[in-house]
Amino acid sequence: MIRVLLADDQELVRRGFFALISAEPDIEVVGEAADGGTTVDVAFATRPDVILMDIRMPGMDGIAATERITTDDRLKETRVLILTTFDLDQYVYGALRAGASGFLLKDTAPVQLLHGIRTVAVGDALIAPSITRRLISEFAARPNLDSGGERLSGLTERERDVLAEVGRGSSNQEIAAELYISPLTAKTHVSRIMTKLRARDRAQLVVIAYETGLVTAGD
Repeated sequence: MIRVLLADDQELVRRGFFALISAEPDIEVVGEAADGGTTVDVAFATRPDVILMDIRMPGMDGIAATERITTDDRLKETRVLILTTFDLDQYVYGALRAGASGFLLKDTAPVQLLHGIRTVAVGDALIAPSITRRLISEFAARPNLDSGGERLSGLTERERDVLAEVGRGSSNQEIAAELYISPLTAKTHVSRIMTKLRARDRAQLVVIAYETGLVTAGD
C-alpha cells in the first residue's frame, strides 16, 4: 500500500482527495493536516510514502514544511507532491529547491493525480508540462547560476550527458534512444548520478542540471 498524508488548509479539498484515494486498492490515507507545522508533526508520526502538500497554508507554508521533511533523515523515504492553484515561478522553484518530487495544479484530472501519487512513490519526478515551461523560464532569468565545475566533477562524461537529458525532462526510454544505450543502462546511470550528487530523486536532478548550467533554457 502507498501511504498518503493530505496537507491542505481547506477541509473540503481534503475530503475530496480522501474520497478519491480511498477508492483505490493500493493507496490509503494515513493522516491529514491543515497547516505546515501540523503536517511536519503528522509526517513524523505516520511516516507516509507520499505527502500531498498545498503551498499556501496558515503559519508554516507548504514550501517550508517540505524543506523540514525532506532534510530530515527520519523521513528520507517520504516524497512530497505539491498541489496548488498557483503555477507562479517562485512557487515552482521554491518547491523543487525544498525537495519536492512533483508539482501539479489542483485542476489536474483525478486519474492524473492518482498517477502522480504512484509516480513519486517509486522515486520518479512528476512535473506538469505547464510547470516545466515556467521552470525553464525561471532558470533562464537567473544570472548567477553555479558554474557546475566542482559540483559535477565526480561525474563521467556519459553521466553528464544523462544528467542533461534528465534536466530536459527525458524518461529513461528517451535517454536510451538519444544516447544509443539500453533503457536499463540509462536507469543505472540515473541511479549512480543520484548517489554521486546526493539527490533524493529525479526532480532534484532537474534542479541541479539547470543550476549548474548543464542545461539552459535554449536547449
